[in-house]
Amino acid sequence: MISTLLVANRGEIACRIFRTCRALGIATVAVYSDADADALHVREADTAVRLPGAAPSDTYLRGDLVVRAALAAGADAVHPGYGFLSENAEFAQAVQDAGLIWVGPPVKAIELMASKTRAKELMAAAGVPLLAPVDTEKVTADDLPLLLKAAAGGGGRGMRIVRELAELPGELTAASAEAAAFGDGEVFAEPYVERGRHVEVQVMADEHGGVWALGTRDCSLQRRHQKVVEEAPAPGLDDALRTRLHDAAVAAARAVGYRGAGTVEFLLAADGRPYFLEMNTRLQVEHPVTEAVFGLDLVALQLRIAEGEPLPTTAPPEPHGHAVEARLYAEDPARDWQPQTGTLHTLDVPDEPGLRLDTGYTGGDTIGVHYDPMLAKVIAHAPTRTEAVRLLARALERARIHGPVTNRDLLVRSLRHPDFRAARLDTGFYGRHLDALTPAPDEADHRIAALAAALADAATRQHGPGPARFGAWRNISSQPQVKRYRAEPDGTEYQAVYRTTRTGPVPETGERVIAARPDHITLEAGCVTRHFAITVHSDKVYVDTATGSYAFTALPRFTDPADRTEPGSLLAPMPGTVVRVAEGLAAGATVEAGQPLIWLEAMKMEHRILAPATGTLTALHAAPGLQVEVGALLAVVTEPADPEPADTEENA
Repeated sequence: MISTLLVANRGEIACRIFRTCRALGIATVAVYSDADADALHVREADTAVRLPGAAPSDTYLRGDLVVRAALAAGADAVHPGYGFLSENAEFAQAVQDAGLIWVGPPVKAIELMASKTRAKELMAAAGVPLLAPVDTEKVTADDLPLLLKAAAGGGGRGMRIVRELAELPGELTAASAEAAAFGDGEVFAEPYVERGRHVEVQVMADEHGGVWALGTRDCSLQRRHQKVVEEAPAPGLDDALRTRLHDAAVAAARAVGYRGAGTVEFLLAADGRPYFLEMNTRLQVEHPVTEAVFGLDLVALQLRIAEGEPLPTTAPPEPHGHAVEARLYAEDPARDWQPQTGTLHTLDVPDEPGLRLDTGYTGGDTIGVHYDPMLAKVIAHAPTRTEAVRLLARALERARIHGPVTNRDLLVRSLRHPDFRAARLDTGFYGRHLDALTPAPDEADHRIAALAAALADAATRQHGPGPARFGAWRNISSQPQVKRYRAEPDGTEYQAVYRTTRTGPVPETGERVIAARPDHITLEAGCVTRHFAITVHSDKVYVDTATGSYAFTALPRFTDPADRTEPGSLLAPMPGTVVRVAEGLAAGATVEAGQPLIWLEAMKMEHRILAPATGTLTALHAAPGLQVEVGALLAVVTEPADPEPADTEENA
């Protein structure tokens, strides 16, 4: 019987497991790196143990430290969560060798499924359909496109699409380098299926021979081969295909003597044929949609199975309704999905029936550079898919998220896109639609939001933090008052101009001020009344409305000439580590527009810094291993000057 559980993980999954433990009366132990000393999962645990002596990015991979922490804290069981050590057979064995209960599958099952290449061989023998591997030494043009994958990888790392033979050597090198983060640089290739769907089956098995197939999930909306939106059940599957997937998943689980929660992933080709991808021997990030549809707590089932109990019934419960999950990331989709860091001032998602929030952050927490940039998962459950999608989109739209840039607007637009609403899903969704889903900001909406920010500032200066009552305004001036704001993250500047009268501020642009408080502005514009909630954090101003949110940086009235960056400067878009510089690159080199010059690693992903134009590299400050902060100058590319016009009679 489990009385105290250590979770060998961090963030939202640790908090989510703690929630179930509290409901079951199980004491909880958190582990943490120095970077996570004040993290939410540490604050929510009954006991927390520091993992010493390792870099923050490696701390949660030190199985020896985790086992030592479990013993020191008096835990009798360890749950690995997902990622990190969750599919590490050596760690699972070490936990059991220490006399602790391992809340996960048998070590042998982890070993068999740890390598995707070995797993495919095993599944072929079990009759599970799969794509034939391609020998990277014998690739021809007829084999393209190819998908390179890390044999021991996950989470999109080590995956590359190759469409040209000339790209293959470089992509193999890059994929192998990323794969090495899993302790194994092996990379394999298989045919890349255009417009394929990512469909998976949740399985749950006990040690008494019981295996459940808990329906399907569609996880086709992905960026960089990482899931963004997931739903259950996978829409549009006929009964025959659904049964085939369930049977294949159960066969996979039985073939390795599985126990606990696992997921069997398939690639569904455009013609409907399914192919085995891999089996994840752990709890998945997207497990909440299955929980919602089946009315189950999968973590509670994991714990009971680890204690030796059988599944409660021979067959799983009947599913009800539809559930959709959106992953909220601190990243900028319009700028190559660049991860963002900084203080998360506010994370407020509507708490209403049918909605669930799983997060490892709360207002005031810091989003650092060492870990995945996922802030939260927002899940909606409703009787139908249409209702669940609508509920989730509206909840995200109304959420108050103040701090670094997030993908919230992208999620809302994705959920409302005609292809998504019609369940026309495949892994190329963002490749086709990203430009439409990340449009240029609406200048009219930003202008009136900036005006609301300026009026709230005026109310604060007139009356302090309390409500401003018209008829009591002081400091009356016939001169226009000007406030300048820079919209984040696109950098567009807006200017708000108003005059103050004894009855309140009067915008120069014609809107009528109905109410003005430091935290709330009501304006009438074009016979439409709009409400604006205002929140100020230092020089950042956040304006939330019923249909969108806006972030601004307050600027001085006049531009400082010193705040100018040299043309052609390549600045670090995020804090991180320089992992590579283009071969032979040095000051004085000629570079082509779009040429990769510098590779920066941050938040588990590699980001390329490209030459902005064809020209000469006049400065290079980056070198492998260099730690940089956001905005650090990495290099300068100078474009050739336009030639002087010839001295002819015509221009003399």
